[in-house]
Amino acid sequence: MESSSQFALFKDSIARRILSHTDIQDSASELDDFSSYLASESWPTLPDSLRTATYEARGSVSTEISLDSTPVSFTDTLISYGFASDQEDAFNFLKKALDVYVDDACAPPPVWRTTRKSECEICEREVPLTYHHLIPRATHTKVLKRKWHPESMLNSVAWLCRPCHSAVHSVSSTDELARDYYTVELLLGRADIQKWRTYAAKQRFGVKRG
Repeated sequence: MESSSQFALFKDSIARRILSHTDIQDSASELDDFSSYLASESWPTLPDSLRTATYEARGSVSTEISLDSTPVSFTDTLISYGFASDQEDAFNFLKKALDVYVDDACAPPPVWRTTRKSECEICEREVPLTYHHLIPRATHTKVLKRKWHPESMLNSVAWLCRPCHSAVHSVSSTDELARDYYTVELLLGRADIQKWRTYAAKQRFGVKRG
């Protein structure tokens, strides 16, 4: 089963096309199964430039595909379920889904301010938060030169309380954070951060001890 983020976006674009038919009353699980099947049948036939579409590659991505490249299984399924009347209709269904997919796959990364959380992403306490540059700013030139990450990732942030923010910087160098711990998930994969998380989650904000 295909598991790439691009494939997931493509499947979602097909699901939205299915939902655009107002007479659909299938359950969420049936919608998932149906869109997964259609996506799996058509995905391998798409050009590599489409299947690897990203914000960085947006200038070279085209949705131009040929009618003859539409899989018979895809076309027959759409016709059988009443989503298309013939091969050309099925082709247009796929084209519209691809337009939506490319818009999503090539969308710019979110501005960090729009990602703000109400809880610390490490200890999960609702306390005042700071933003932690997941790829420290001091490393940006090196990151691009050594091609550790694409430029679009440079300004990604995590929202952390001050104690957790300080803890993250205390366990790794800036280079190590940039190269190996550039997501919250990767940070939480560290045993020392997990230990800190368990400790911090039990601390009451604003209470002085001793």
